[in-house]
Amino acid sequence: MSAENNILLDKSLGFAVRIVKLCNFLQKEKKEHIISKQIIRSGTSIGANANEAAYGVSKADFVSKMQIALKETAETEYWLRLLVMTDYIDKKQGESLIRDCLEIKRILVASLNTAKSKPN
Repeated sequence: MSAENNILLDKSLGFAVRIVKLCNFLQKEKKEHIISKQIIRSGTSIGANANEAAYGVSKADFVSKMQIALKETAETEYWLRLLVMTDYIDKKQGESLIRDCLEIKRILVASLNTAKSKPN
């Protein structure tokens, strides 16, 4: 995976920006600090791990970092669903963030499947 012109890196960075803004909103407007700390860790970790994978030194390193990024998407999706269900964010905002999260998840799964199918 090349770091240049990479849709996964672009999308995960854009998603991280949205997550940071969400956390600012949660903390300032809703006075919510527990979930916001959890989601900022998982939501920004997706792109950080994908970026590390792009510079991995081996196929195993690449796969490991991409699997971590995939696990972080699952955690982030959970926190987003919880925020919607507890009315910290409205359904429209939550669905938009969840859609972005699931799109990143699909890209990660496809990248992992491709990497695993290639011989060393």
